[in-house]
Amino acid sequence: MYERILGRPVPGLGFLTAAVIILLMGTIARNVVGRRVLAWGDKLLLRVPIYRRLYPSVKMLIDSFSPERRSAFRAVVLVEHPRAGEYAFGFVTSQLLLDTPHGKRDMVTVFIPTNNLYLGDVVVVPREDVIATGLTVEEGIRIILSAGNATPPRLPRA
Repeated sequence: MYERILGRPVPGLGFLTAAVIILLMGTIARNVVGRRVLAWGDKLLLRVPIYRRLYPSVKMLIDSFSPERRSAFRAVVLVEHPRAGEYAFGFVTSQLLLDTPHGKRDMVTVFIPTNNLYLGDVVVVPREDVIATGLTVEEGIRIILSAGNATPPRLPRA
């Protein structure tokens, strides 16, 4: 488009345009009118057949990492994953009561990031199999994003 308008290609102009659009969207989204426009956009997108099945889950995942929603991850824990004897850092996202033939079991849902921070495994494990680390969620995220380099030499007990 810019090549047609300007008559020659301009390197980096597409990137600059994308950055300006993202900046404008962020500015619009920060005020009340912007929130209403984004809510209207959400409703509009939910009318698209395939999109309406995927969008709520993707939105919930993205909202989990937003600074405004601090309660998405409740605690940083260690769980045996992917096999016995190997421990992975995870984030407790919810608690549940599981009905089994042998009675009720107190369980927790743990999100274990496997690639970056947005992709991972969701495992449901018995509460007694979860090791509390005493780390804050921010510290846990820092450990994941640093590929373990930010892991303290000794984990506090919670």
